[in-house]
Amino acid sequence: METEPCCEEQRGGVLDPTEPEVAERISEPADCDPLNKLPCGPPEQGEELCGKDPSELENHAVESKDTEINSLSNCEQERGQAECKVEKKLKKTNSWKMVRFQDPSTEEDVVERDSSAEILFPEYAVEEWTCAQFEELFAAEDWEDITEDRLLRKKILESGDEQVPRSTWGQEVTVKMQGVLEDRTVVEKDCKLVFVIGEGDVIQALEECVMSMQKGEITLLLADSQYAYGLLGREPDIPAWAPLLYQLQLLDIRDKPDPETLPIADRIRVGNQKRERGNFHFQREEYSLAARAYYVALEVLTTHSQDGNDVGMKEEEEEVREYRVKCLNNLATAQLRLEQFDEALHTSRDVLTLQPNNVKALFRTGKLLSDKGEYKEAMEVLKQALKLEPTTKAIHAELSKLVKRQSGGKDMQQWRIKPAKVLGDDITPFLIPTKKKSSGLSWKFILGALVVALGSLVTSVIMTARN
Repeated sequence: METEPCCEEQRGGVLDPTEPEVAERISEPADCDPLNKLPCGPPEQGEELCGKDPSELENHAVESKDTEINSLSNCEQERGQAECKVEKKLKKTNSWKMVRFQDPSTEEDVVERDSSAEILFPEYAVEEWTCAQFEELFAAEDWEDITEDRLLRKKILESGDEQVPRSTWGQEVTVKMQGVLEDRTVVEKDCKLVFVIGEGDVIQALEECVMSMQKGEITLLLADSQYAYGLLGREPDIPAWAPLLYQLQLLDIRDKPDPETLPIADRIRVGNQKRERGNFHFQREEYSLAARAYYVALEVLTTHSQDGNDVGMKEEEEEVREYRVKCLNNLATAQLRLEQFDEALHTSRDVLTLQPNNVKALFRTGKLLSDKGEYKEAMEVLKQALKLEPTTKAIHAELSKLVKRQSGGKDMQQWRIKPAKVLGDDITPFLIPTKKKSSGLSWKFILGALVVALGSLVTSVIMTARN
């Protein structure tokens, strides 16, 4: 998915999301912390003067002039503090200015409420958009149901061109949109949002709605949380289980471009956007969606053998190959989380085809081969990984486990972790036989026998004395 900055807004700096391929350890990908749900406080519609009722103000009108001046001074101070609090509440990130699957900016330099909620569609500031409760809109009779569960609804504000066929699955569309929470806090806005229907570039609500629209149509879209950001929300501006209201216009419909015909720079840009979408889903532990996004990214990040001597072309192709390796590693990690072990092994071998010395792929391949019982090949792969990174404890631990499996659990041997200086190029494992237990009598048994004998002797002496 590609986006362009809004008409008079400048896009914030692009943030590189934490990739599972980068963040993971050699043995396991890093588990992403659950996204905190930080709901945005509703904007204040107006405040009473210093929190006092009109009757109280009338009662205070009989006081002296000095008292009135002091009271007004205190009142202005309290109002100033209240306004500061309101401004603080209304601080919001500029995540809606950026691609939605990128991490929102953490900068807090926006201290005024964004009044751009009416910029994109100023002529359609209808009651449903400005102040209506979502519960009323879900039950309204003049709204059209997009899904049978009545959780995704729309109301047409301006009809489109009926001569142009509606968009279908796999086509690329361009839309102008803005989305708000129920308190009318703007959380998403884009003058020219481009995405492919069915590739998961945007939330399901937008994909479903676009397929029901005519070209040029302007509509209100009401989406329940299950068609938006669900139980996790989107940090920091969309709380958990938050429904969203959109103003949406379908600008263009066209066939998806063939990745083979795209310039290398465009392939890298689009492929990275798909990969970042996969990272977004991976961090939310939505591994199926993450894997789908990585597959789409790999379709775009294709490489071609170049026979010419164009240095620039070779550098770009090498860059495409690097990003492809990242996608493959991320895909293998997602497949492991989905317990698709054969697919993860195949993906890891694809990485080694592009980069034979990729340690993460070597380790993952060796581990999967060991789990499948192919111990000989697993040992060779893990040795190669250990030669590249001799100090990585995870590789030593996996080799120790492999040796234990090879021995069948009998007369087990251990893998001794060797210092890098001692290891050198010789990566033959040091196998330490486990000490066998001595075949002599146990000291507990001997002590017990002595106690029994001593007791018998004492009993005999007592009996003899009584007789």
